[in-house]
This record gives sequence, structure tokens and C-alpha cells, in this order.
Amino acid sequence: MSLVIVSNRVAPAKSNEPMAGGLAAALLPAVKTSGAIWVGSSGKLHDNPRKDAVPEITPLGAGALATIDMPAAHYQGYYEGFANSVLWPALHSRMDLIQSNVADYASYREVNAYMARALLGFAKPDGAFWVHDYHFLTLAQELRKLGIKRPIGFFLHTPMPTRQMLAGVPHHRELIHAMLAYDLIGFQTASDRDNFVDYLNQELGLEVVGDAVASERRLTRLGVFPIGIDVDMFASRATKAVTSHEIVRLRASLAGAKLAIGVDRVDYSKGIANRVRALDQLLQTDPTFKRRVSMLQIGVPSRDAIDTYHQLQKDIATLVGEVNGRHGEVDWTPIRYLTKGFSQANLAGFYRAAHVGLVTPLHDGMNLVAKEYVAAQNPFDPGVLVLSEFAGAAQQLDAALMVNPHDIDAMTRALATALAMPLEERIERWEAMMETLQSSSVQAWFTDFADALIETRATMVPAMEPDQIPVPIRAPIGERAIAKIH
Repeated sequence: MSLVIVSNRVAPAKSNEPMAGGLAAALLPAVKTSGAIWVGSSGKLHDNPRKDAVPEITPLGAGALATIDMPAAHYQGYYEGFANSVLWPALHSRMDLIQSNVADYASYREVNAYMARALLGFAKPDGAFWVHDYHFLTLAQELRKLGIKRPIGFFLHTPMPTRQMLAGVPHHRELIHAMLAYDLIGFQTASDRDNFVDYLNQELGLEVVGDAVASERRLTRLGVFPIGIDVDMFASRATKAVTSHEIVRLRASLAGAKLAIGVDRVDYSKGIANRVRALDQLLQTDPTFKRRVSMLQIGVPSRDAIDTYHQLQKDIATLVGEVNGRHGEVDWTPIRYLTKGFSQANLAGFYRAAHVGLVTPLHDGMNLVAKEYVAAQNPFDPGVLVLSEFAGAAQQLDAALMVNPHDIDAMTRALATALAMPLEERIERWEAMMETLQSSSVQAWFTDFADALIETRATMVPAMEPDQIPVPIRAPIGERAIAKIH
């Protein structure tokens, strides 16, 4: 069996290049060991409308990365336009930020069709395609038009919003109909899957029986596959990083203060501003914390060309400056704000040095930073994870300190609690979370989805009434996989 993974961008092949969690960090180790080919944009554009996509292939362990130059005429409308100015806001329940036009949607469809044509060169008689994220909702439909009958799966890394939110997306019916050309659709949480099922029921009049929905003579299975990390590898990186020059300098600069850390791409779903406000309030209400705590916030710029993101970056920088100006002293700064990326090795060291991990998104798919922070901790002196109840990781890491990121008072109290938590409780919470991470690693996630996809029938099925749709013969194993179809 050959597996072709598809996403908008692929991860850097070198582990020492900057990478801030997410899809890239999760897939890279799986591709290295599985022998899969990972296909995505090269980041380069071409101006020839008739040019066929010719991939550049780089070996990566047992697998490979394949990058493709994208059409300049459509990429901006596809990526900055429909994908990130319509779908991203909607998927994160921010309808007020949607900016839509017909041309951007046309470009989105055209780039999906372009990628489908590029993928024909990777089609194998025993192969399957696994497509990732909202950039390629219609890719399976385009592949079917080109005659691909092998299994095609899709995994959504973001949240799936409520039916009402999804129905506010321009062309939503057309998009969801196109998604049903996939044989398997995977979600991060049961709530995400349930929201999708509700949309199918109420907007399209389709009934989901067991884990399957039949439409246009095709059977599509729906499953829950919470994404994980390579726990042992990340823990090993953190252990090695302790003696690195950069981590030694960081620890020395703290002068005995406890470190709280946040690592995010700068977008409005991550809740960075509220996190800063919580620290501001802590220092105002309890001045004894001055010099006793310092926050390192890494905010990697994201989608700079989109006005809302550019403004957000300016707003956060201004807010950080105000807090530092209000509380800072000549030899102490409450917030260290860095707007650049770091390698996974460096991040692992930063996490291990931090007494508190602040993962407080307003709405997020999984947020692997939460899992990375836990994996990086010293087993004998672990830090405390403060986790938003609106991150997908909250469904698994219930031993974290849970917070509502919209409630600044609650965030302030949680930060104070984390800073004062006794060692025994910290160890107890960390051990419970590590047990969860070990049982739901990225390797397990990858294998569960790939196995379910390969065993899913890709052939066309006769039109069926809802009561004729076969129910899975085995129940799902917790939240890690759907039932296998034989």
C-alpha cells in the first residue's frame, strides 16, 4: 500500500528549522517512518496558465516530500482569500471577520483542481490519498472527476463549527456536497463530528447511520481521531536541550523568577491578548509577583498580507509594550515577546524551563503545543499546564488547570494557582496527562486513520435508503478511531 499525504504546505525537511507545532510538527515524524509521500506547495508561484505541475521530490527517511509550484493567478485568491478570509474565520466561529468575493471562491476551486491534476502522477493501483485541512475541501471531488477510484480521506485540523456558523459560509452547500466525495472524514473531537452531522441532517437532509452517510451513490464514513505528538522524541529533545547554550542563558536571565510560556502563531483564535491581560491583572492585584514571574511569549507572524492579521500583530505588540511599561523595571521585564520561529529542539528546551505552560486559545482544533509542553517536562519537577477549555486538547488533558480564556479574572486566578502549586500535585497532574499522551501518540493517530482509510470501500455503491446503510460491525475504540470496515 502506498499513501500520499496532501496539505497546502509541507514541513521543512531539516529538524533544526523553525516550526511552531501544528500539522507540520505532527506529520513529519510519521512520514519519515511510514514511507508515505507528502505533497504540498513549494511556496513558489508561476505565471504560465498552461504549465503542468512538476513536483520536486526530496527523500525524508523512509518517505519523501514532494513540492509543487502553484499558479500565481489563483494562489492569492485561494490562500489569502477564500481559505483564510472565509473558511478560517468561519471554522473558528468568527463570522464577523469573513471577507468574501466570487473571484476568491473561483480561485479556491481552481487551485483544488490544479492540485488534483498534479496528484495524478502519484496515483498507484494499491494507493490511497490522505488530504489535510480546510485548504482542500473540494479536492476529492476533483480527483473523482479525473477517474480516481482509490480511497481518499480527509482530516480537519481546525474545529468544525456549529451548523448555524457553517451555514453562514458562502457556497456552503456546494462545499459540503464536495466533501462527501471523500471516503473517510476525520475530526479532532466528538463535538466536531457532531456539528458536521447536524449540518448534514438539517441543511442537506442526509441521515447519518452509525458512522456513515450515503449521498450520490457514495458512502462516506465519519470518525474521531485526536491528533497526537511523538512523545518519546519530544521528551528526549527536552532532556538534551537542558544543557544547550540558549537554555542555560534563559535560565540564568530569570534570576530565580518562575517562567510562564506561550507559543503560538499570531492569529485571533489563540487568545494571546487575553493571556497578556491576565498577567497584567495579576501584577496589579498582587504586586508581590513582581520579579517572581516572567512571561516568554513567542508569537510567530502569520498571514501578514491579510489586514486583520497585520492589525492583530500591531495590537498585541502595543499591548505588550503597555504592560511592560506599567510594571517593568530597569532590570526586570514582565513579558519577553519574540516574533520569530524556533526549532522544535529549542522549543522543547523552553518548555522544560517553564514552570507554567499557557495554552489558552479562544477556539482551537487540538493545539499540539499543550501536548508538547507536557511531554517536555522534568518528571521529578514538572511544570503546570494552564489549558483553555475551548482547545481540542482539553478533551484529553483533563488534569490540566482548565480556564475560560474569555474570563480574565479566572485566567488570573489560574496563573496564580499554577505558580504556587506544590510539587506533589504537579507530579500527579503531569503523570495523568503523560499517560494519555503515550496512549494517543502521533504514531497511533497516523496508523488509526490510515488503516480506517485503506479498509474503507472506495467503489461506488448503489443508492440506498438510510436504513440500508451498513452499521459498523465494531464500535469505535474510545476517541482514537472509527470502526474498521471489512
